[in-house]
Amino acid sequence: MSEMVESINAKVEYVTDGTSFMGPVSYGKIMIGDRGFEFYDDRDVRNFIQIPWDEIDLVIASLVFGGHWIPRFKIRTRHNGEFIFAAKNTKATLRAVRKHVDPQHMVRALTFTQKLKRGWQGMRNSRKHSTK
Repeated sequence: MSEMVESINAKVEYVTDGTSFMGPVSYGKIMIGDRGFEFYDDRDVRNFIQIPWDEIDLVIASLVFGGHWIPRFKIRTRHNGEFIFAAKNTKATLRAVRKHVDPQHMVRALTFTQKLKRGWQGMRNSRKHSTK
């Protein structure tokens, strides 16, 4: 016998189909409300994620094609790590999140080229500082 989980939100402002990439991929509903961000799995009611707004540190959006498409986004929390999601309409989802999260805490993910450049610079710096 399965019980429904109680929502942390008193009022739901936006609902969309979404995917959670925590462990095995889960398909379900993303709900944005007055008190937090929620994800509920369509198949297993025990598989859910609830993140209060004051727990969110950063929202990181992966942009491709010059920002014309956002395939996924990551929510970094203060204490519980990172959660990766995709939404049916990611732009609308992030607009709804922006109403509750400081825009200074919503950033673009590094591009592949930026990651390579930083990795290369890190390797060069570690060689300079290594003792022989």
